Amino acid sequence: MSFTKGDLLTKTRKLVHGLAKAKPVWLKAMEKSPPAVFPRAEKKVERICLPEDVYINKFYKKHPESLHEDPIKICDFDPTPSRIFGCRVLELKEQGVGEEEAIDVADAEYRQLKKSKKKAYKRLKEIARIRGTKPPQNPYPSAIKEIQAEEKKYVHDRFFNPRILEMVDRLKEQHDAEMQDRGRA
Repeated sequence: MSFTKGDLLTKTRKLVHGLAKAKPVWLKAMEKSPPAVFPRAEKKVERICLPEDVYINKFYKKHPESLHEDPIKICDFDPTPSRIFGCRVLELKEQGVGEEEAIDVADAEYRQLKKSKKKAYKRLKEIARIRGTKPPQNPYPSAIKEIQAEEKKYVHDRFFNPRILEMVDRLKEQHDAEMQDRGRA
């Protein structure tokens, strides 16, 4: 008997009738007014494919580091560089430019944008250094650096928190004791 199919009500009834579970308090009420059943798709749902997806894949093949440096932020309204690249290639193709040339132009624009962002941040740091203030946070951080910044506190704790150091010492002692016991055996 497979319990992978069916809704909560059906699964619970089977468990109760099979004496695998005590009858829950809510079962009677749920049987009187069962939840709505939504129709299921008869075949596998097709993947949504946009016209620029072909060029986005080519972009990631050309710039694999961009997968990690340019994260997709769900709450952000700005499109990712890969999507900008794909849309730009389509736009150039509509203007009558060949596909390879359109890809080259969009790639050059991406590289120029990336270079200008780095240059702008470098200039911001120089200005902060001249003023004698702390340099601002990078407005264009990579996803990896954002994750590392979040983890920095925990890494610091790992080496300097007395409770964690005490636990590490205990683990080392246990490990040494186990190694000595193995040596005697």
